[in-house]
Amino acid sequence: MNTRAFLEVKDGDTLGALDGFLRNLLERDIIQTLLVPQQVPAGDNIIQTLVSDAAKLESADPIAPVLPVQSARLVSNITASGVQGKVGVVLKSCEWRALVELVKLKQARLDNVLTIGIDCLGTYEVKDFAALSRQGISPTCELLSQAQRGRLLPHEGFTFRTACQMCEYPVPAGTDVRIELIGWDVSKAIALEAPEAMIAALGLAVGTATAEREKVLRELIAERIATRDRLLGEFRAQVQDIPALLAQFSTCLRCHNCMVACPICYCKECIFRGATFAHASPQYFIWARRKGAIRMPTDTLLFHLGRLNHMVASCVGCGLCTSACPVGLPVGTVFRAVGQKVQALFEYVPGRSLDDLLPLATFREDELQELG
Repeated sequence: MNTRAFLEVKDGDTLGALDGFLRNLLERDIIQTLLVPQQVPAGDNIIQTLVSDAAKLESADPIAPVLPVQSARLVSNITASGVQGKVGVVLKSCEWRALVELVKLKQARLDNVLTIGIDCLGTYEVKDFAALSRQGISPTCELLSQAQRGRLLPHEGFTFRTACQMCEYPVPAGTDVRIELIGWDVSKAIALEAPEAMIAALGLAVGTATAEREKVLRELIAERIATRDRLLGEFRAQVQDIPALLAQFSTCLRCHNCMVACPICYCKECIFRGATFAHASPQYFIWARRKGAIRMPTDTLLFHLGRLNHMVASCVGCGLCTSACPVGLPVGTVFRAVGQKVQALFEYVPGRSLDDLLPLATFREDELQELG
Protein backbone atom coordinates (compact mmCIF):
# COMPACT_ATOMS: atom_id res chain seq x y z
CA MET A 1 0.00 0.00 0.00
CA ASN A 2 1.29 3.45 -0.94
CA THR A 3 1.41 6.37 1.46
CA ARG A 4 2.04 10.06 0.82
CA ALA A 5 5.20 11.51 2.35
CA PHE A 6 7.35 14.61 1.96
CA LEU A 7 10.98 15.30 1.14
CA GLU A 8 12.33 18.34 2.93
CA VAL A 9 13.72 20.99 0.58
CA LYS A 10 16.54 23.09 2.05
CA ASP A 11 17.28 26.62 0.83
CA GLY A 12 14.84 26.18 -2.07
CA ASP A 13 17.03 23.49 -3.69
CA THR A 14 14.26 21.27 -5.05
CA LEU A 15 16.51 19.38 -7.41
CA GLY A 16 19.02 18.73 -4.63
CA ALA A 17 16.31 17.25 -2.41
CA LEU A 18 15.13 14.98 -5.21
CA ASP A 19 18.68 13.89 -6.01
CA GLY A 20 19.18 13.13 -2.31
CA PHE A 21 16.13 10.88 -2.34
CA LEU A 22 17.41 8.96 -5.36
CA ARG A 23 20.87 8.70 -3.82
CA ASN A 24 19.35 7.26 -0.65
CA LEU A 25 17.65 4.52 -2.65
CA LEU A 26 21.08 3.39 -3.85
CA GLU A 27 22.98 3.94 -0.63
CA ARG A 28 20.44 2.03 1.47
CA ASP A 29 20.45 -0.80 -1.11
CA ILE A 30 16.74 -0.45 -1.82
CA ILE A 31 17.84 -0.60 -5.45
CA GLN A 32 21.20 -1.59 -6.92
CA THR A 33 21.04 0.42 -10.13
CA LEU A 34 19.06 3.45 -11.27
CA LEU A 35 18.06 4.65 -14.74
CA VAL A 36 17.80 8.42 -14.39
CA PRO A 37 18.13 11.53 -16.61
CA GLN A 38 21.43 13.34 -16.07
CA GLN A 39 23.02 16.46 -17.50
CA VAL A 40 25.72 15.99 -20.11
CA PRO A 41 29.07 17.65 -19.29
CA ALA A 42 28.28 20.51 -21.67
CA GLY A 43 25.15 21.25 -19.65
CA ASP A 44 22.94 21.67 -22.71
CA ASN A 45 21.16 18.32 -22.79
CA ILE A 46 19.87 15.54 -20.58
CA ILE A 47 20.51 11.86 -21.20
CA GLN A 48 19.24 8.74 -19.45
CA THR A 49 22.07 7.09 -17.50
CA LEU A 50 22.23 3.69 -15.80
CA VAL A 51 23.91 4.40 -12.45
CA SER A 52 25.22 1.95 -9.83
CA ASP A 53 27.42 4.37 -7.82
CA ALA A 54 25.42 6.94 -5.83
CA ALA A 55 28.32 9.40 -6.17
CA LYS A 56 27.60 9.54 -9.90
CA LEU A 57 24.21 11.21 -9.28
CA GLU A 58 25.72 14.70 -8.92
CA SER A 59 24.25 15.85 -12.24
CA ALA A 60 20.89 14.05 -12.14
CA ASP A 61 17.91 16.12 -13.32
CA PRO A 62 14.78 13.94 -13.55
CA ILE A 63 12.58 17.05 -13.83
CA ALA A 64 14.33 18.46 -16.90
CA PRO A 65 11.76 19.50 -19.55
CA VAL A 66 13.32 17.64 -22.46
CA LEU A 67 12.84 14.15 -23.91
CA PRO A 68 15.76 13.15 -26.17
CA VAL A 69 14.71 9.47 -26.15
CA GLN A 70 11.68 7.50 -25.02
CA SER A 71 12.87 5.75 -21.88
CA ALA A 72 10.31 2.96 -22.22
CA ARG A 73 12.50 1.57 -25.00
CA LEU A 74 15.54 1.77 -22.71
CA VAL A 75 13.71 -0.07 -19.93
CA SER A 76 12.84 -2.73 -22.49
CA ASN A 77 16.55 -3.03 -23.35
CA ILE A 78 17.66 -3.56 -19.76
CA THR A 79 14.80 -5.80 -18.59
CA ALA A 80 13.66 -7.95 -21.51
CA SER A 81 16.24 -10.66 -20.76
CA GLY A 82 16.12 -10.28 -16.98
CA VAL A 83 17.43 -7.81 -14.41
CA GLN A 84 20.51 -8.13 -12.22
CA GLY A 85 19.45 -7.01 -8.74
CA LYS A 86 16.76 -4.38 -8.25
CA VAL A 87 16.72 -1.51 -10.74
CA GLY A 88 14.92 1.80 -10.31
CA VAL A 89 13.70 3.67 -13.38
CA VAL A 90 12.68 7.35 -13.38
CA LEU A 91 9.98 8.04 -15.96
CA LYS A 92 7.80 10.86 -17.20
CA SER A 93 4.12 10.03 -17.70
CA CYS A 94 4.27 9.19 -21.42
CA GLU A 95 7.33 7.01 -20.79
CA TRP A 96 5.53 5.05 -18.07
CA ARG A 97 2.44 4.65 -20.24
CA ALA A 98 4.55 3.38 -23.14
CA LEU A 99 6.29 0.96 -20.78
CA VAL A 100 2.92 -0.40 -19.67
CA GLU A 101 2.14 -1.19 -23.30
CA LEU A 102 5.55 -2.81 -23.86
CA VAL A 103 5.05 -5.02 -20.81
CA LYS A 104 1.70 -6.16 -22.18
CA LEU A 105 3.38 -6.78 -25.53
CA LYS A 106 6.00 -8.88 -23.68
CA GLN A 107 8.82 -6.52 -24.69
CA ALA A 108 9.72 -5.48 -21.14
CA ARG A 109 9.46 -6.90 -17.63
CA LEU A 110 8.71 -5.23 -14.30
CA ASP A 111 9.86 -7.96 -11.92
CA ASN A 112 12.78 -6.53 -9.91
CA VAL A 113 11.98 -3.04 -11.23
CA LEU A 114 11.06 -0.08 -9.04
CA THR A 115 9.16 2.36 -11.23
CA ILE A 116 9.49 6.00 -10.18
CA GLY A 117 7.03 8.28 -11.97
CA ILE A 118 7.40 12.04 -11.86
CA ASP A 119 4.88 14.74 -12.76
CA CYS A 120 5.70 16.05 -16.23
CA LEU A 121 5.83 19.84 -16.53
CA GLY A 122 6.13 19.72 -20.34
CA THR A 123 9.14 19.33 -22.62
CA TYR A 124 11.02 21.36 -25.22
CA GLU A 125 12.58 20.03 -28.38
CA VAL A 126 16.22 19.12 -27.74
CA LYS A 127 17.54 22.06 -29.80
CA ASP A 128 15.38 24.53 -27.86
CA PHE A 129 16.39 23.09 -24.49
CA ALA A 130 20.02 23.36 -25.57
CA ALA A 131 19.57 26.94 -26.77
CA LEU A 132 18.05 28.03 -23.46
CA SER A 133 20.74 26.25 -21.45
CA ARG A 134 23.52 27.88 -23.47
CA GLN A 135 22.01 31.27 -22.62
CA GLY A 136 22.44 30.45 -18.93
CA ILE A 137 18.69 29.83 -18.48
CA SER A 138 17.57 26.82 -16.45
CA PRO A 139 14.41 25.40 -18.06
CA THR A 140 14.01 23.14 -15.03
CA CYS A 141 14.04 26.00 -12.51
CA GLU A 142 11.68 28.10 -14.63
CA LEU A 143 9.03 25.39 -14.66
CA LEU A 144 9.49 24.42 -11.03
CA SER A 145 8.61 28.01 -10.11
CA GLN A 146 5.30 27.54 -11.96
CA ALA A 147 4.47 24.06 -10.64
CA GLN A 148 2.36 25.14 -7.67
CA ARG A 149 -0.13 27.11 -9.76
CA GLY A 150 -0.02 24.71 -12.70
CA ARG A 151 0.32 27.54 -15.21
CA LEU A 152 3.12 25.83 -17.08
CA LEU A 153 4.38 28.23 -19.71
CA PRO A 154 7.46 27.93 -21.92
CA HIS A 155 10.18 30.55 -21.93
CA GLU A 156 9.28 33.62 -23.98
CA GLY A 157 9.97 33.02 -27.66
CA PHE A 158 9.90 29.22 -27.29
CA THR A 159 7.19 26.56 -27.31
CA PHE A 160 6.71 23.14 -25.77
CA ARG A 161 6.58 20.14 -28.06
CA THR A 162 3.16 19.79 -29.68
CA ALA A 163 2.64 16.42 -27.97
CA CYS A 164 3.07 18.08 -24.58
CA GLN A 165 0.71 20.93 -25.39
CA MET A 166 -2.11 18.42 -25.82
CA CYS A 167 -1.09 15.78 -23.26
CA GLU A 168 -3.95 15.09 -20.86
CA TYR A 169 -1.88 12.72 -18.70
CA PRO A 170 0.72 14.82 -16.86
CA VAL A 171 0.66 12.48 -13.85
CA PRO A 172 2.12 8.94 -14.11
CA ALA A 173 -0.61 6.82 -12.50
CA GLY A 174 0.29 3.36 -11.27
CA THR A 175 4.06 3.59 -10.72
CA ASP A 176 5.56 2.12 -7.55
CA VAL A 177 6.71 5.59 -6.47
CA ARG A 178 5.10 8.81 -7.68
CA ILE A 179 6.81 12.17 -7.24
CA GLU A 180 4.33 15.04 -7.22
CA LEU A 181 5.26 18.53 -8.37
CA ILE A 182 2.09 20.10 -9.73
CA GLY A 183 0.00 21.93 -7.14
CA TRP A 184 2.72 21.92 -4.44
CA ASP A 185 5.17 24.60 -3.27
CA VAL A 186 8.22 22.58 -4.25
CA SER A 187 10.59 25.22 -2.90
CA LYS A 188 9.68 23.93 0.59
CA ALA A 189 8.90 20.24 0.19
CA ILE A 190 8.38 17.57 -2.46
CA ALA A 191 5.37 15.29 -2.08
CA LEU A 192 5.58 11.67 -3.10
CA GLU A 193 3.61 8.46 -2.85
CA ALA A 194 5.58 5.32 -2.05
CA PRO A 195 5.26 1.98 -0.26
CA GLU A 196 4.99 2.33 3.51
CA ALA A 197 8.09 0.20 4.10
CA MET A 198 10.19 2.50 1.89
CA ILE A 199 8.91 5.64 3.61
CA ALA A 200 9.73 4.13 6.99
CA ALA A 201 13.19 3.01 5.86
CA LEU A 202 14.00 6.50 4.58
CA GLY A 203 12.53 8.22 7.63
CA LEU A 204 10.25 10.49 5.61
CA ALA A 205 7.49 12.62 7.11
CA VAL A 206 4.01 11.28 6.31
CA GLY A 207 1.37 13.72 5.04
CA THR A 208 -1.87 14.03 3.11
CA ALA A 209 -3.01 15.39 -0.23
CA THR A 210 -4.52 18.85 -0.63
CA ALA A 211 -7.55 19.97 -2.53
CA GLU A 212 -5.33 22.56 -4.20
CA ARG A 213 -3.36 19.94 -6.10
CA GLU A 214 -6.50 18.29 -7.43
CA LYS A 215 -7.91 21.67 -8.47
CA VAL A 216 -4.70 22.68 -10.25
CA LEU A 217 -4.52 19.32 -12.03
CA ARG A 218 -8.13 19.56 -13.22
CA GLU A 219 -7.51 23.03 -14.64
CA LEU A 220 -4.28 21.98 -16.35
CA ILE A 221 -5.83 18.86 -17.86
CA ALA A 222 -8.87 20.81 -19.08
CA GLU A 223 -6.56 23.26 -20.80
CA ARG A 224 -4.58 20.45 -22.43
CA ILE A 225 -7.77 18.74 -23.60
CA ALA A 226 -9.01 21.98 -25.17
CA THR A 227 -5.70 22.30 -27.03
CA ARG A 228 -5.86 18.66 -28.09
CA ASP A 229 -9.38 18.98 -29.46
CA ARG A 230 -8.47 22.15 -31.34
CA LEU A 231 -5.32 20.72 -32.94
CA LEU A 232 -6.88 17.37 -33.83
CA GLY A 233 -9.99 19.17 -35.14
CA GLU A 234 -7.81 21.30 -37.41
CA PHE A 235 -6.04 18.19 -38.66
CA ARG A 236 -9.26 16.32 -39.40
CA ALA A 237 -10.67 19.33 -41.25
CA GLN A 238 -7.63 19.25 -43.53
CA VAL A 239 -7.43 15.49 -43.99
CA GLN A 240 -10.70 13.97 -45.16
CA ASP A 241 -9.50 11.57 -47.87
CA ILE A 242 -6.44 9.57 -48.98
CA PRO A 243 -4.98 12.31 -51.24
CA ALA A 244 -5.13 14.74 -48.33
CA LEU A 245 -3.44 12.19 -46.07
CA LEU A 246 -0.73 11.62 -48.66
CA ALA A 247 -0.21 15.38 -48.80
CA GLN A 248 0.66 15.32 -45.09
CA PHE A 249 3.67 13.19 -46.00
CA SER A 250 4.67 15.10 -49.12
CA THR A 251 8.13 15.88 -47.77
CA CYS A 252 8.73 12.46 -46.17
CA LEU A 253 12.27 11.21 -46.85
CA ARG A 254 11.57 7.60 -45.83
CA CYS A 255 14.43 7.89 -43.34
CA HIS A 256 12.55 5.72 -40.81
CA ASN A 257 13.52 8.05 -37.96
CA CYS A 258 9.92 8.11 -36.68
CA MET A 259 9.91 4.33 -36.49
CA VAL A 260 13.24 4.19 -34.65
CA ALA A 261 12.14 6.83 -32.12
CA CYS A 262 8.76 5.22 -31.42
CA PRO A 263 8.70 3.12 -28.23
CA ILE A 264 5.90 0.91 -29.54
CA CYS A 265 7.61 -0.04 -32.84
CA TYR A 266 9.55 -2.96 -31.39
CA CYS A 267 9.73 -5.55 -34.18
CA LYS A 268 13.21 -7.06 -34.48
CA GLU A 269 12.55 -7.86 -38.14
CA CYS A 270 10.63 -5.06 -39.83
CA ILE A 271 8.86 -5.62 -43.12
CA PHE A 272 9.81 -2.12 -44.24
CA ARG A 273 13.50 -2.87 -43.78
CA GLY A 274 13.46 -6.31 -45.32
CA ALA A 275 13.30 -7.91 -48.74
CA THR A 276 9.57 -7.23 -49.18
CA PHE A 277 10.18 -3.58 -50.02
CA ALA A 278 13.63 -4.04 -51.55
CA HIS A 279 12.11 -4.36 -55.03
CA ALA A 280 13.98 -5.82 -57.96
CA SER A 281 15.04 -3.15 -60.44
CA PRO A 282 12.62 -4.19 -63.25
CA GLN A 283 9.66 -3.70 -60.90
CA TYR A 284 10.14 0.07 -60.80
CA PHE A 285 10.02 0.28 -64.59
CA ILE A 286 6.91 -1.91 -64.73
CA TRP A 287 5.14 0.46 -62.31
CA ALA A 288 6.35 3.51 -64.18
CA ARG A 289 5.01 2.19 -67.50
CA ARG A 290 1.73 1.10 -65.91
CA LYS A 291 1.07 4.39 -64.12
CA GLY A 292 2.97 6.80 -66.31
CA ALA A 293 4.95 8.04 -63.28
CA ILE A 294 5.74 6.83 -59.78
CA ARG A 295 7.05 8.60 -56.71
CA MET A 296 10.55 7.64 -55.59
CA PRO A 297 11.23 6.27 -53.10
CA THR A 298 8.12 4.18 -53.40
CA ASP A 299 5.68 2.99 -50.73
CA THR A 300 5.85 6.15 -48.61
CA LEU A 301 2.18 6.20 -47.68
CA LEU A 302 2.15 2.42 -47.23
CA PHE A 303 5.00 2.78 -44.72
CA HIS A 304 3.04 5.22 -42.56
CA LEU A 305 -0.23 3.31 -42.88
CA GLY A 306 1.60 0.10 -41.97
CA ARG A 307 2.97 1.71 -38.81
CA LEU A 308 -0.47 3.02 -37.93
CA ASN A 309 -1.97 -0.42 -38.39
CA HIS A 310 0.65 -2.06 -36.20
CA MET A 311 0.63 0.18 -33.15
CA VAL A 312 -2.17 2.75 -33.25
CA ALA A 313 -4.09 1.09 -30.41
CA SER A 314 -1.03 1.38 -28.16
CA CYS A 315 0.14 4.86 -29.24
CA VAL A 316 0.54 6.97 -26.07
CA GLY A 317 1.03 10.25 -27.96
CA CYS A 318 4.58 10.93 -26.75
CA GLY A 319 5.34 12.73 -30.02
CA LEU A 320 8.90 11.43 -30.34
CA CYS A 321 8.11 10.56 -33.96
CA THR A 322 7.52 14.24 -34.74
CA SER A 323 10.66 15.25 -32.86
CA ALA A 324 12.72 12.73 -34.82
CA CYS A 325 11.48 13.87 -38.24
CA PRO A 326 14.21 15.85 -40.06
CA VAL A 327 11.64 17.77 -42.13
CA GLY A 328 9.16 18.50 -39.35
CA LEU A 329 6.24 16.32 -40.44
CA PRO A 330 3.41 16.27 -37.85
CA VAL A 331 3.62 12.48 -37.53
CA GLY A 332 2.60 12.57 -33.89
CA THR A 333 -0.53 14.58 -34.64
CA VAL A 334 -1.50 12.10 -37.37
CA PHE A 335 -1.07 9.19 -34.99
CA ARG A 336 -2.96 10.91 -32.17
CA ALA A 337 -5.86 11.79 -34.46
CA VAL A 338 -6.16 8.25 -35.77
CA GLY A 339 -5.32 6.69 -32.41
CA GLN A 340 -8.04 8.64 -30.63
CA LYS A 341 -10.67 7.16 -32.94
CA VAL A 342 -9.33 3.59 -32.82
CA GLN A 343 -8.83 3.59 -29.05
CA ALA A 344 -12.33 4.95 -28.50
CA LEU A 345 -13.71 2.22 -30.75
CA PHE A 346 -12.22 -0.42 -28.47
CA GLU A 347 -12.84 1.60 -25.27
CA TYR A 348 -9.13 1.32 -24.60
CA VAL A 349 -6.73 3.85 -23.06
CA PRO A 350 -3.11 2.82 -23.74
CA GLY A 351 -0.89 2.88 -20.69
CA ARG A 352 -3.76 3.29 -18.24
CA SER A 353 -3.32 -0.04 -16.49
CA LEU A 354 -1.38 -3.26 -16.75
CA ASP A 355 -4.70 -5.06 -16.22
CA ASP A 356 -6.35 -3.65 -19.35
CA LEU A 357 -6.28 -6.25 -22.12
CA LEU A 358 -4.76 -5.29 -25.46
CA PRO A 359 -7.66 -4.88 -27.90
CA LEU A 360 -5.85 -6.41 -30.86
CA ALA A 361 -4.91 -9.49 -28.83
CA THR A 362 -8.32 -10.02 -27.22
CA PHE A 363 -11.44 -11.49 -28.76
CA ARG A 364 -14.77 -10.08 -27.56
CA GLU A 365 -17.80 -11.61 -29.19
CA ASP A 366 -19.93 -8.49 -28.78
CA GLU A 367 -17.49 -5.89 -30.12
CA LEU A 368 -17.76 -3.97 -33.41
CA GLN A 369 -21.42 -4.97 -33.85
CA GLU A 370 -22.11 -1.72 -35.70
CA LEU A 371 -19.81 -2.86 -38.50
CA GLY A 372 -22.09 -5.80 -39.25
